Amino acid sequence: MEYRKFGNCNFTVSALGFGCMRFPVIDKDSSKIHEDKAIAMIRHAIDNGVNYIDTAYPYHGKNSEIVVGKALKDGYREKVRLATKSPVWLVKEYNDFEKYLNEQLDKLQTDYIDFYLMHALNKERFDSLKKNNVFKFLDEAIASGKIKYAGFSFHDEEDVFYEIADSYPWTFCQIQLNYMDVEYQAGLRGLKYAAEKGMAVVIMEPLKGGKLAGNPPNEVKDLFESYDSSRTPANWALKWLYNFPEVTTILSGMSTMEQLKENLQIASTCSSNSMNSEELEIMDKAKDAYLRLTKVNCTGCNYCQPCPFEVDIPRNFELYNEGHMFNMLDASSNSYNNFMPKNQTASNCTECGKCEEECPQNLPIRQLLKEVHAALGKK
Repeated sequence: MEYRKFGNCNFTVSALGFGCMRFPVIDKDSSKIHEDKAIAMIRHAIDNGVNYIDTAYPYHGKNSEIVVGKALKDGYREKVRLATKSPVWLVKEYNDFEKYLNEQLDKLQTDYIDFYLMHALNKERFDSLKKNNVFKFLDEAIASGKIKYAGFSFHDEEDVFYEIADSYPWTFCQIQLNYMDVEYQAGLRGLKYAAEKGMAVVIMEPLKGGKLAGNPPNEVKDLFESYDSSRTPANWALKWLYNFPEVTTILSGMSTMEQLKENLQIASTCSSNSMNSEELEIMDKAKDAYLRLTKVNCTGCNYCQPCPFEVDIPRNFELYNEGHMFNMLDASSNSYNNFMPKNQTASNCTECGKCEEECPQNLPIRQLLKEVHAALGKK
């Protein structure tokens, strides 16, 4: 296991971190964690060198922190740096910050949290936090010893990332990054920017929600196997991230002991600046191959929104594209039929044409929405 310096701090953390939002569950109910399996996984990870454990207030129906607290008993708490996140969307006034922090300390059965993040910041949430004196809270929480270091996780446009990064002496940040998302949200530029400021950078969604670890299309599979037939798609994706010296630790949300062991094995063979030019070229070609499988050239600009009939056009196209790109049409269909609000699916298009008047890509949106529903709608 490689250990990397945590930004400007005088300590290191494991390059692989354990993300506690995809524990094994009972009866497919995400709020019912299979505690024995989850605790065994966390402790196995720690026994094999992982010392960064990441959870959050809402994970697994607010139960993840409870299970993590149980897992870190019997001396395991002293072996790790523990991260969790403030449920900032619930903060309505200043005293709420400490109320939720104290609740989290109780659930985690600890006197302090090493890394405390303002969770899933975007422009709106950040502005609300500032109005509620978030920086005063962080200063006081650090002074009291309840938290050791302050950071934030991020979900918004790149310019918002810079605004937040420059607003406070953050120790670290957490961003989404993988080889398909180099220009998404903070992206590679945000990674470099934060590292230059001396911040540690924690990576989430390294496998794009598992999409980059599954069964890739033949063109991508052939690219990978042409270099090393023994290396899995997950290995390629994670190795690409480990290659960046600016990456501090990579969070992997693991649901089985087998996934954990694979992640540990990959981490044991990776280090920064370890990929050669041929490997990096293969990664670029793999990304291009995925992009060629895109069915709709929608950029997500949202000029077509709001639809007069409430159809979420960009989301429909996103599911359609991902189903084809990642060999996951069944998963996309499941999301379309069971998780999208019914009034937002492609089937609600009345073909009024307003969206096509606004689309800068000149997409035939009405026809494309028919194709989306034909591919993803219930048969």
